[in-house]
Amino acid sequence: MITINLKNRCSSKKSLALFMQTNITHLKELEQTRTGETYATAFNSFMRFTNGEDVSLSEMDSDMMVAYETYLKVNGVSMNTISFYMRILRAVYNRAVEQGITLQRYPFKHVYTGVCKTIKRALPLSVIKQIRLLELPPNSTLDYVRDMFLFSFYTRGMSFVDMAYLHKEDLSEGILSYKRKKTGQLLHIRWERCMENIVKKYSWNHTVYLLPILKDNGVDERRQYKNAITLMNRRLKDIGRMVGLTHPLTMHCARHSWASVAKHKRIPLSVISESMGHDSEGTTMIYLSSLDTAVIDEANKQVLKELFWHSCISPWQYNHVIQRLWTL
Repeated sequence: MITINLKNRCSSKKSLALFMQTNITHLKELEQTRTGETYATAFNSFMRFTNGEDVSLSEMDSDMMVAYETYLKVNGVSMNTISFYMRILRAVYNRAVEQGITLQRYPFKHVYTGVCKTIKRALPLSVIKQIRLLELPPNSTLDYVRDMFLFSFYTRGMSFVDMAYLHKEDLSEGILSYKRKKTGQLLHIRWERCMENIVKKYSWNHTVYLLPILKDNGVDERRQYKNAITLMNRRLKDIGRMVGLTHPLTMHCARHSWASVAKHKRIPLSVISESMGHDSEGTTMIYLSSLDTAVIDEANKQVLKELFWHSCISPWQYNHVIQRLWTL
């Protein structure tokens, strides 16, 4: 359930809280629960600034939003998060203007709504190998977290929410098919042995889901997911420290890393874009309709081949294999 917190609500139809709740309810009806949750998060942050007091949409002006931005900065909120909150509030405010509920006063004209460059999340293949070869206690939480991270990398950077909702029936005749929660795009991934090894490891999983992330069928799955991603990112930080990372390791790093490795292997940007299920982003979408699935599968095969080949065979063994091939 999505909730917004406040002490006193304006009785006027111009109430920000009332209009925000209407928008969140509408998003929920459209099955855009995650977006609704981000709206509630942004609004609850604003309510902490107003000490729980609702405001009228007509009261929202540039001075108020500049004061809110200052409040966030003083409380150590990052510029990207500030921008995230402001853009959500601006979208809701503009919607109210469009519906004639309030006049356009451009309250967000003097606050930050851009995107700052963040720490690069992509890991080189050498670090992915380190993570894969870490000696962790068998069947431990760390072992499980590492497996889920690697499964994301193996499946072309599949997002954790898509992993969580994979059904066993989504895997058929060597192809894993799923629809991205974020974009609705249908993706197909050739099933590889490294993926199978992870799934087999959790054969005790008797739910309808392919992976042991949502462990109780039909029991508040959204809450199960949120608990799982919190656990993942908390324990991934531990794994990151084990391999010497100076920035937090998160599930999203697997997605960035696959794209980075694919780019390093000179796989065309259009193929990378299609592989990861990106939607209409610039010129890459021009090529999407004509791409052959086999090309995408081959791209992933190249990435996985480099990951496993170099960590499983020594230079001496490699040379020995080459010499044997020449004698055949």
